[in-house]
Amino acid sequence: MKTVIIREFGDFDIDDAYTFDLTQVAINDCIGCWTCWWKTPGRCVHKDLDEFYSKYLNADKVIIFSKVTKGFVSGNLKTLFDRMIPHYLPYTTYSTGETMHVPRYEKYPDIQVFYQGDFAINEGREIYEDYIRRTFYQFYSKNISVKPIEEYSLKEVLS
Repeated sequence: MKTVIIREFGDFDIDDAYTFDLTQVAINDCIGCWTCWWKTPGRCVHKDLDEFYSKYLNADKVIIFSKVTKGFVSGNLKTLFDRMIPHYLPYTTYSTGETMHVPRYEKYPDIQVFYQGDFAINEGREIYEDYIRRTFYQFYSKNISVKPIEEYSLKEVLS
């Protein structure tokens, strides 16, 4: 199984997994130029994520270790999500009962998110988890799991 780890904290490693360490990488913001849709389909004008894109699209599973920042995903992780738009076509479909971009590729990886941090309001955890699930539903991932880091188990992740 091909696995990608996106890490914002800790030193979680899995043998033979590609690790994208957000504590070491500053991602360029999307500039909304549409180059990834019209001029170089599927490729961003910024080249900082080229290797990541390839690993992500070839992965069976992506495991994200996310920091909760002010009750939400960190700015760096949100920027990464924004920059994943080249994986989809500029056209939209309503085939699921809601508007979504048309997928560019046949397959997208399963997602497991483990998060660390506190929420200022009781509903914060639910809002955070719903946001992650909705994001990856829109990204056409079939299996999406979102759990606090206290529920992390290497055995479960490898199954």
